[in-house]
Amino acid sequence: MEKTLDPAAPLEVVPAGTHGGRLAAMLQTRSAMGVGLVLILAIMWLLGLVYGTGLDQLLYLTVWGVMLGGIIALGGVGLTLCYGVLKFPNFAHGDLVTLGAFVAYAVVQVMPQSAPIWRFSFGWEMFIALLISIPVTALAAILFDRVLYRRLRRTKAPMVLFAMASLGMAFFLRSVIYMLWGSDFHFFYVGRANPALHLPLGIRVQADQIFVLALALVLVVLVYLLLGRTRMGKAMRATADNPDLAQIRGIDTERVISWTWGIGGGLAAACGVMYGLASQLRPDMGFTLLLPMFAAVILGTVGDAFGALVGSIVIGVAMQVTSAFMSPAYGPAVAFALMVLALVVRPQGLFASK
Repeated sequence: MEKTLDPAAPLEVVPAGTHGGRLAAMLQTRSAMGVGLVLILAIMWLLGLVYGTGLDQLLYLTVWGVMLGGIIALGGVGLTLCYGVLKFPNFAHGDLVTLGAFVAYAVVQVMPQSAPIWRFSFGWEMFIALLISIPVTALAAILFDRVLYRRLRRTKAPMVLFAMASLGMAFFLRSVIYMLWGSDFHFFYVGRANPALHLPLGIRVQADQIFVLALALVLVVLVYLLLGRTRMGKAMRATADNPDLAQIRGIDTERVISWTWGIGGGLAAACGVMYGLASQLRPDMGFTLLLPMFAAVILGTVGDAFGALVGSIVIGVAMQVTSAFMSPAYGPAVAFALMVLALVVRPQGLFASK
């Protein structure tokens, strides 16, 4: 039975030192998990050295893994928000990533291409495409909720039906993308140079990769501030904790849900654009990222935006470093293995308070 605050009930006396003991135990658990993750990454580095990979290449893979983690975080934060408020895994989230990428691609194709900015491979039209893709994908996510998921909420459908409905929506979105843009690979820019920047320790990164990571960090911080400092963020947290109690307290939960879908869809669009900029666009690109996003969310604690960021970076680094001694095609398998390990060792996630 759920606990409620009763004004007439006496205050519970907590023994001295209890909170300190809980805090110490929590910090000890997280420290142990952190040591375990560092140990896993160290083992991957060691395997790379055994297979003849140089230190400079391992450093490059690690840096690129951090960049990939930033991309995964953009999708993972949106995924964890939807799960935290709506309480079901949105399997269509990966295809929202693809939709956002192809909307930006369509905008770039119809606009006149400007000269590259600084050492980036793109011009000002990429920023315009990003600014258009984010609200369009957010509106699409809200529309899908109004057409499909709201009906299920009104009929008090079980959560398994929500999950199956999201799976059907994923196939629908992918089919639309196939019909509009075909099954071929696409690139935002063809033939443009993307020179590498030389960093200390012999690390070379592309300017586009730095932009991807910087944008991911900025957007994740903005979401973190939204959840912690604004009235809508507090309403979202209250709805995630207890939607019935939130309604009694006067919170418009349907409005909160619309905001959740909008934010999740906008972050998915940014994720797709950044992933397409770093590699290429294809109709199944979001589906490929779906498992790493779920793994990052579970590793970093479901419903925790900062945890999703940390989990995404761990997953991204692991996927890239393991490519030193196995095929990069096994990257999703590495993410799956880490997800299973997290479920076995600490199923509540690294940043869970209890």
